[in-house]
Amino acid sequence: MSISQQTINEIKNRIDIVEVISDFVSLKKVGSNYRALSPFTNEKTPSFYVSPSKEIYKCFSSSKGGDAISFVMEIEGINYIEAMRYLAAKYGIEIEEEEQTDEQIQAQNERDSLFIVLNFAKDYFSNLLWEHEEGRSIGLSYFKERGFLESTMKQFDLGYSVEAWDGLMKAAKEKGFKEEILEKAGLILKSENKTYDRFRGRVMFPIHNVAGKVIAFGARTLRKDKKQPKYINSPETDVYHKSNILYGIHQARQAIRNEDACYLVEGYTDVISLHQAGVANVVASSGTSLTKEQIQLIGRYTKNITVLYDGDSAGIKASFRGIDLILEHDLNVRAVVFPEGEDPDSYSRQLGSEEFENYLRENAQDFITFKTNVLTEGGSQIDPVQKVKVIREVVESIALIPDGIKRSVYIKSCSDQLQIEEQVLISELNKILIANQRKNRQQAQREQQVEEQIQEVLATPQPKEVPHTTFYVERECLRMLINYGNEEYDERLSIGQFIIQETADIEFEHPEIKEVFDRVSEKVNKGQKIQPDAFISAEDPKTSQFVIGLLDVKYFVSEGWYEKHRIHISHESEDLPTAVFKTVLRLKRKKLEALLTENDEELKSTKDITLQEELLKMRMHLKTLFDEVSSQLGIVVSK
Repeated sequence: MSISQQTINEIKNRIDIVEVISDFVSLKKVGSNYRALSPFTNEKTPSFYVSPSKEIYKCFSSSKGGDAISFVMEIEGINYIEAMRYLAAKYGIEIEEEEQTDEQIQAQNERDSLFIVLNFAKDYFSNLLWEHEEGRSIGLSYFKERGFLESTMKQFDLGYSVEAWDGLMKAAKEKGFKEEILEKAGLILKSENKTYDRFRGRVMFPIHNVAGKVIAFGARTLRKDKKQPKYINSPETDVYHKSNILYGIHQARQAIRNEDACYLVEGYTDVISLHQAGVANVVASSGTSLTKEQIQLIGRYTKNITVLYDGDSAGIKASFRGIDLILEHDLNVRAVVFPEGEDPDSYSRQLGSEEFENYLRENAQDFITFKTNVLTEGGSQIDPVQKVKVIREVVESIALIPDGIKRSVYIKSCSDQLQIEEQVLISELNKILIANQRKNRQQAQREQQVEEQIQEVLATPQPKEVPHTTFYVERECLRMLINYGNEEYDERLSIGQFIIQETADIEFEHPEIKEVFDRVSEKVNKGQKIQPDAFISAEDPKTSQFVIGLLDVKYFVSEGWYEKHRIHISHESEDLPTAVFKTVLRLKRKKLEALLTENDEELKSTKDITLQEELLKMRMHLKTLFDEVSSQLGIVVSK
């Protein structure tokens, strides 16, 4: 089923791009537009802009851009229809559905096919858990022993894979899935002589993306066979990149927003047990080291992370890198350590919901207290050498925090807790900051050298360079038309009418430019206003990206910036008629140049005297026009 066009139109009419993007990004008003740090890259200087008037966003650090619909698709990793459903739910719009045509079904791309087969696998494993004798006796019994309720199991789509070499593969083939897509989804393995299921005789934990689609599986064996790994996971695929996802993010994201806090645990069962204990704002790194992408994912919903550690975890010190990474991304981090022998799963079941939530609140430590306690093993008395080491490690973590005010607060806290003069800590902090700045400068210099080498190579003339390409002048003409077509050229004409009138006899060579130019021209000829957002749609991402590249979004600088710095940079909009006139002239000159070249080639290739005479006359005419246009542009042409 697909969404009816009437519903799509209603959704589009209701969308407020600032309102939609604000659900994911903290926007700051800058003049008539909005600015933020990119949600797609790890940047420190904001390069993500939203234009309410044009109803578009543009991220300069990742080159992504589009309308509100394409933003939701990009940020949530979902397709067009799913984005429309998300927006319909946001604005309380009832969805009317209609049957998909055979062509629409056939047009589903490979990415959609992966989602479909992974969803089939999820249903297959779930059905085995509840309906199959082996699934109920082994899988369901295990989950119930862990204290999981049926409602919780269904919330997380838990399942079971039977002890068979090809159980899933056979079932999938019967439904029409090919081995190729099963292999790409990571569900089967192929060796020289055999093709078989990846998951066999294990309880299954589906891994969902933010939008709730199954993208991978974690699987736990219940055997006591030391030759078998306790957990196996799906391999990386086109839809699953383990460093970019957190287990439970789909089930937790709304609670994280509501609580403005996120608990971070290690494993699948920790997440499920905490949910059942009433702590829904919890996700897991699934046994992998915390990555910057995972931190950025949490950062969409909250700036506050509390990491929960097992009481007997041997890897707490190793986890310091994860805490440092959180600090580096300007998020606030706290830690809770459970009693020895306990983990979030076991302790939540032992205490019960209310007591467990109290424990989390009462035992959360700031990272300085946590790090100090771990490094000193909880001892209040430590020798001077060890104390110096502890202080240095804590200050190194503080130095990673981008916000100067936060750094000052933590330095004060460190001074109080470790009983050392604040000025000494500030001095040590400054040394580290200076060293880091020097290291960053050296890295920047190396990157600059590499960039210069690349530019040097790119600047080297290529042997088959095309001398008369018209792409850039055609593109510039279209850019002027889209950005300023509604403005006045003179008392008789709008800029749009002038450009269309002056280019009436010119054939645009580049299909993408020609298509958009013709669509804009049609509006102008009908007396309609040019609205750039009419050419931007998630349904046509290629054209949308092309049009966004033409829009005047690069002038998103704060309106007070020029006055503040007392710098004036002239802009084409200050004298539009002249700028437009010259743009059209450049297009005409390039076209004439191409015609002259074509004329010369014909002269060289023909032996017909009559044709040669005609071509020479045409050349004289073209050359006269070329010289006139060049003169108007102030270009000196050699005779």
